[in-house]
Amino acid sequence: MIYISDTRAQYETIKHELMAAVQAVLERSYFILGENVETFEREFAAYCGVKHAVGVANGTDAIHLACRALGIGPGDEVLTTPHTATFTALGISLAGATPTFADIEPDTGNIDPAKLEAAITPRTRAIMPVHLYGQLADMDPIIDVARRHGIPVIEDAAQAHGATYRGRRAGSIGLLGCFSFYPTKNLGAYGDGGAITTDDDELAQVVRELRDGGQRGRYNHVRLGACSRLDELQAAILRVKLPHLDDWNRARRAHARRYDRLLAEAGVPVRPLALRDYGQTAMHLYVVRVPAPDRDPLIEYLRSHGVGAMVHYPVPVHLQPAYGFLGVGWGSFPQAECMAQEIITLPMYPELSDEQAQTVVQTVVEFYRLRGRGQRQ
Repeated sequence: MIYISDTRAQYETIKHELMAAVQAVLERSYFILGENVETFEREFAAYCGVKHAVGVANGTDAIHLACRALGIGPGDEVLTTPHTATFTALGISLAGATPTFADIEPDTGNIDPAKLEAAITPRTRAIMPVHLYGQLADMDPIIDVARRHGIPVIEDAAQAHGATYRGRRAGSIGLLGCFSFYPTKNLGAYGDGGAITTDDDELAQVVRELRDGGQRGRYNHVRLGACSRLDELQAAILRVKLPHLDDWNRARRAHARRYDRLLAEAGVPVRPLALRDYGQTAMHLYVVRVPAPDRDPLIEYLRSHGVGAMVHYPVPVHLQPAYGFLGVGWGSFPQAECMAQEIITLPMYPELSDEQAQTVVQTVVEFYRLRGRGQRQ
């Protein structure tokens, strides 16, 4: 089986480093907000090119606490994309605010900067672009819109560890950046984990207090906080992995170029999403568009022939049952709705071999040959 993501393959390449790091934590027997968390925060901040990184329990909490740090809450709106993991919106909702949406670019899947202005209301308190599939949203026009309206930008960088935009890394462009270290992320823990990045000293301090029950020093609760702390074991694991991240991302981009070439040579009606020339993608996921009638049968064929395939994401956020109360129905965001019906995620991870990539594409070719549509006309 060729998996969508193979965390075991990565583990095998660095297991001795990992086991030594975990053993050191166990022997020290200090598990919450210790030296590994502090050191990882410094290392990750330096990597992202910001002054501060604050470790939290997961990526959803990162969004939640970033909103809370800005004073965003009930009655406020945060403008984001409908084409994302619903956890983006849930983080906004956890702060008591309401997610609102602007449609996406049809070729990248990222939020369309040209659609933002019309979606801003008097209650909009932040814009939250999602750097989907590893490629940063087009940040310059997003920042311009935000500045004209006097509202901050919070980056959802959960899929973009190490990606760049005009020489700057994800998490360093908005006022705050939110990361997830879910195990299958480009920089993944072996459990949940997350971080918030910022250059703002005051916001960093507020986030540190919020993640630890609102404490400023032990037993001195100065605000209503949460319990959302990155633990020592996960921080130690992330410290081992961080120096490998750029090499892993380079491997992902090389695999994507190989896929692009093989699919183009095959002549099948499968179209990779576009990559902009303003930066480097982290290529978290390799996503292609296919004609809607082919999508589900192709996924079934791939899986039945030992190739992992799935959809990121099949239901736009505004159509999720949990957000039915928003009253935003089908047809509100046509680009996002169309993309959700046409996309497939193919296997992508640093250790993917040339032979595996060829097998994936050959299986796609076989599917179209059986359907009598082996070549573009």
